[in-house]
Amino acid sequence: MLIQCVLLLPTFQTNNLTVTLEKAREEVKRLYGNRLRIRVCGICIENNKILMLNHRGIGNTDTFWCPPGGGIDFEETTPHALKREFKEETGLDVEIGSLMFVNEFIHPPLHALELFFEVKVIGGQQLLGSDPEMTTDTQIIQELRWMSFEDIKKYPSHEVHTLFKYCNRLSDIYLLKGYLNELNALTGVVHN
Repeated sequence: MLIQCVLLLPTFQTNNLTVTLEKAREEVKRLYGNRLRIRVCGICIENNKILMLNHRGIGNTDTFWCPPGGGIDFEETTPHALKREFKEETGLDVEIGSLMFVNEFIHPPLHALELFFEVKVIGGQQLLGSDPEMTTDTQIIQELRWMSFEDIKKYPSHEVHTLFKYCNRLSDIYLLKGYLNELNALTGVVHN
C-alpha cells in the first residue's frame, strides 16, 4: 500500500538524506500524481524467489517493495514497455508471458492501473537500474533483490505491494486472475 505523507523534522535534524527523500517524494508527486497511469509490471520467479525493487519517496516509511515495472509511453506497445522497464530498472532482458491479472492502485495523489505479466529472464546482466525521467538526486529505486515469500512477509503490509495480501505462499501469485484492488485485498475477494 502506498501512502503519501510529508516528512516533518525539526530543522536541527534536517540533513542531506532527509532533503533527498523529500525531493524524491516531490518528484514522484510531480511525475505521477493527480492523474491515472497505466503501468506494466513483471512477475519474475526463479528458484522460489521473486525479483523485487525497493522504492523510496513512496509511503510513510520510504520502503516499498514491488515487482519491476512502470508506465507505458504513448504509442508504445505493452510488451515493449515491460521489456524497456525491466532493462532500465534491473539490467535484465525478459521474455513476456501471459497477462496474469490487473491491479488498481489508488493512494492519492497516485492512481494507476497495473497490468501484471509473467516474465522470464533471457539475458542481460542484473544491476540496480534507475528511472530515466528522474534526476540523480531524486531516484526512487534503492535496492534490487530476489526475495522469498518469507522475506516479503517480514515487512509490514504497507511496505510491500498489495498483491501479496492475496497470497499465502509465492506460488499463489499464479492463481491470481482478473481485477484486484485494495478493497478486495481487505476482504479477500478476487473478481474474475
